[in-house]
Amino acid sequence: MPTVVHPRVRPGTIEDREYQATIAHEAFRRNTLVVLPTGLGKTTIALRVVAETLLEHPTRSVLLLAPTRPLVLQHAASVARTLFAPEPIVLTGAIPPDRRAQLLHPPQVVVATPQVIGNDLASGTFPLDTFSLIIFDEAHRAVGIYPYVQIARANRDGPNARVLAMTASPGGAEARIREVWTNLGIERFEYRTERSGDVAPYLHGVGVETVTVPLPPEVQRLAIDLRAVVQRQLDALRKLDWLPEGAGTSLRTLLELRTRLQHQLAAERAGGGSGSARYWQAQTAYAVAMKAMRALELAESQGVGALREYLDRQVPKSGQRVSPATRTFLGEVEEVRRRLEGADFEHPKLAKAVEIVGGELRAHPESRVIVFSQYRDTVDRVVEELAALHDPAVRPVRFVGQASRGTDEGLSQKEQGEVLDRFRAGAVNCLVATSVAEEGLDIPATDLVIFYEPIPDVVRTIQRRGRTGRARAGRALVLVAQGTRDEGMHRGAFARERRMHEMLERVQSTVARGTTLPPPERKQFQTRLPEPE
Repeated sequence: MPTVVHPRVRPGTIEDREYQATIAHEAFRRNTLVVLPTGLGKTTIALRVVAETLLEHPTRSVLLLAPTRPLVLQHAASVARTLFAPEPIVLTGAIPPDRRAQLLHPPQVVVATPQVIGNDLASGTFPLDTFSLIIFDEAHRAVGIYPYVQIARANRDGPNARVLAMTASPGGAEARIREVWTNLGIERFEYRTERSGDVAPYLHGVGVETVTVPLPPEVQRLAIDLRAVVQRQLDALRKLDWLPEGAGTSLRTLLELRTRLQHQLAAERAGGGSGSARYWQAQTAYAVAMKAMRALELAESQGVGALREYLDRQVPKSGQRVSPATRTFLGEVEEVRRRLEGADFEHPKLAKAVEIVGGELRAHPESRVIVFSQYRDTVDRVVEELAALHDPAVRPVRFVGQASRGTDEGLSQKEQGEVLDRFRAGAVNCLVATSVAEEGLDIPATDLVIFYEPIPDVVRTIQRRGRTGRARAGRALVLVAQGTRDEGMHRGAFARERRMHEMLERVQSTVARGTTLPPPERKQFQTRLPEPE
């Protein structure tokens, strides 16, 4: 395997891939947005650009931005391991602002969270004019009020340092990529897929399979009852003239209604009122419908245990005030809760996930597996069932975000790092994870990724799938409950990804012809944001 030979690159640390060299060459010359599937080396491209920049501008610094502290630490470790450069300076919210200012002595490689740099720019304590390169990792975030927008604007108004933006997916809408493009001052677009000629020789295949599971009659009955709850609330909203006849029963319909309710309350308060009786009746029906939709999703797509946990959390604690919506909802689902008390059945996805994970790890003891779910209750139940196998070949671990809710404890960033270290070392071989494992984190050599449920978001779908096929061929399995919303979401995910690739090809063609992308509508940015530690 040939490796990169460069005065600033430590020998033998970077594999020399043609497409990475091509993209890095372009990115050194012009502000570039790189869209590359997860696992194909966006970080490696960034390191090559950093190396060339340090060689060309030895008295100036490089700024590498990433949205979370674990990613910042990961990038800093990559720089230290790969490049002949001063020890990277890590700036996060864990370091006080005055101390951050004292650490800046160019030339340096500064690796930081964008909230920190945005706040220090606003206070005048960050010397952006000493930097020759700014790297925006997970660049699809550079929209709205996210601090990437503020930092890029300060760069255009000041040093005009070279910009390298990287993402696995900028999203499915052309308006969004135009916003990212304009906000970051992009000039060049480098887009590759698994089918690109210069990528294919280096790609380890990822087969995507759909595993359809039928719902047992008991779960179907729960879903029917919960769907009836939703329908009764929608009927009440129609009688109150908040929903027209024939309006859909989708989540989008309810979210659009929420916006109208918010506007109505604002108008009534502006007139000195506190909300009419008609408004509060509609607000209660809306809230009950949303709770019932959440319960229906859990019943159809997650599991009986997850549904039971959700309904139990709706019951107020002693002395706790009960809202009209909660009181109504609990009355509506009383029969569902009664049947769940003695339930000895479970959603078949749970047994199927355990069967697939157990089979993979017994057949291939060196394998690594990730099971993704949107819900912590499901994560906990899958870990519990895998542990109940009492099989030394199956070593699962829970991997969730930092937030704690009551008895549901999150993992600190230190604990997350320790879990990933154990996963890399093989002490555990199955991560059961929420969305925290989707973006950016360096999770190597994962052989199998299981989607416990299909998800509609194209960015998250690509990021989940990108956890496998990095070092060798991998598989991605999507569990789909037959006859439920799972089926529509699964079809929609494929359609959205196809449209995204078609859109990116159009953008690439536009840029190749030398045509400028039309700018989106400008948005204001927030001047100060919370700093993740």
